[in-house]
Amino acid sequence: MAVTATAAAWAVTAMGLAASPAAATPTITTTPRPGDTCTAADLGTRHPYIKSTEVSPTITHFKGWYVTEGTTGTQTVTTTTQTTITVSVGLNGNVEGGFAVETLGEVGASLGLNVKVDYTSTSTESNAVTWNFNQPGYYGAYKGTKKVTGTYGSLNCNRVQQDGGSWALKWIEGPDGGNFTTYTTLEEGAVRCQDQVPAGSIMAKAQTLLDCGSAAAKAEHPAGAVAPTAKQLRDRLVQRPALTSGTSAEQPKATGRSARAALDCQAGAYKIAVPGKPLSWGAPLLASDGVRLRPSSIFSAHLDNWRLCNVTERNGVLEASLWNWGNGGCATIASQNASTERAVLQTAPCAEDDLQRFYIYRDVPGSSKIGVQNKYTGSMMGHDRYADGEFIRQYSSGRQDGTGTYTLIGV
Repeated sequence: MAVTATAAAWAVTAMGLAASPAAATPTITTTPRPGDTCTAADLGTRHPYIKSTEVSPTITHFKGWYVTEGTTGTQTVTTTTQTTITVSVGLNGNVEGGFAVETLGEVGASLGLNVKVDYTSTSTESNAVTWNFNQPGYYGAYKGTKKVTGTYGSLNCNRVQQDGGSWALKWIEGPDGGNFTTYTTLEEGAVRCQDQVPAGSIMAKAQTLLDCGSAAAKAEHPAGAVAPTAKQLRDRLVQRPALTSGTSAEQPKATGRSARAALDCQAGAYKIAVPGKPLSWGAPLLASDGVRLRPSSIFSAHLDNWRLCNVTERNGVLEASLWNWGNGGCATIASQNASTERAVLQTAPCAEDDLQRFYIYRDVPGSSKIGVQNKYTGSMMGHDRYADGEFIRQYSSGRQDGTGTYTLIGV
């Protein structure tokens, strides 16, 4: 079968050489940075890498309010929803799994802000503003926040060739990434047209919505709510976009499974085994079952044998479909479970589908240790415990105890 020379050479190395420890020393830091060293145990893990951030004051609830002489004092103003902000990271709108939480934690740390790190929405907050109006005038009662958006990448452990020709394990920027949206704690208050407020503040943003030059602002009113001006209505429509799904433009949507893919598979077959132990990935006989850790024997019926198909390589990272010799299916995460932490790895008829494509991160030459990552979900493959029949699952950050590192053994 036609494969790249690099992929073919690596296949020979994986088949012909026994596993050996990686020639790398871990960097003792809480969060790895690109270029830091890693160990073979990190092959099955990943960490977020914040690439860009943008912070903008945003008004979530607003109401024009007129206060006359004799009506000053504490009043409760029922505001109207202006903008809805939902916390999202990557593939879906929910923040589920360690990777998403770690991403938002990195965002907060890099900006010095306390941001929301769980799935919340400003639309769930109370929209009543209680304020002490001590002077008459035209006010904007508001709730607002700092909306934080940006992009992130994924740091994965992979082998890197040094200038002298030697190899080492380093944290590199992986192929996957996405967008995030979050916000800081809500601030509430009231502002008048004549108030001097800090530029770029939430209060200043509310003051722009007050439309101070309009006839509504200058006219005499009875105490109470002021109908929104035409400009306020236009601003409200502009600032109320559809809720983001959190899907990254870098992660294409999964396609249908109607047509069976014509796979270009390597001739060799492999076991994906737990390092130094007899259990390895075993494909299921039933479509409803999942890939489990199983012992290899003469009765395995090739369900423990996998081939790498449609192999490509970019920046030292292999991408391949995993075709099972025993049941003829390809390893996949079911589309309905794509965003689910700890979803079980299954097999399905092979198709042109990113849910069936996997990135393979490799140890230094001389070792057959690997980490496996699903292309579409970005999650790493691993298992909860070492036991016969234990499912292989996806974990957004991988298994930090090293149980996501496997060996690719030629058979």
